[in-house]
Amino acid sequence: MQGDTDLRTLAMRVEAILYLKAQPLTLKELATLAGTDPEVIELALIELLNDYAHRQTALEVVQIDDKYSLQLKSAFQALVQSLVPLELGVGAQRTLALIALRGPIPQPEVIALRGSSAYQHIQELLTLGFIQRRRDNRSRSYILQVTERFHQYFQVDQLPTIAAERADDSHTH
Repeated sequence: MQGDTDLRTLAMRVEAILYLKAQPLTLKELATLAGTDPEVIELALIELLNDYAHRQTALEVVQIDDKYSLQLKSAFQALVQSLVPLELGVGAQRTLALIALRGPIPQPEVIALRGSSAYQHIQELLTLGFIQRRRDNRSRSYILQVTERFHQYFQVDQLPTIAAERADDSHTH
């Protein structure tokens, strides 16, 4: 019985390490942080995985390649996106602002104005659902524009008016 208690205690320790580190860790890294051997950590992880499989929780322990992490179940991703502020790098923010103010805009124009790093920004913005792209019928490139998710997330509903006002201001000055 003492071995079961020790294994449960180690499983809770591994859980705490995964929570506090907030990144995938190998068995060796977990063993070093827990102050024990990788073989024992593996047993503790099996205990932890079994525990999470039998309880209703928003968290799960996942293994990706040779690393383990504690993460929120995918069913709760919408909740995360609504509660946690999005962290976009400055470059991606500027690329998004360009697309928002000038869109629909050809992708080559965005690349010309923002540089080759805009390819990565565009991919990130597509993944986040802030922009969409469609094939331009006149060329083989894409046309980019913001999505409804962009308007909802940033609470922007007057974007065309803002762009028109900027154009009006440039004519009056």
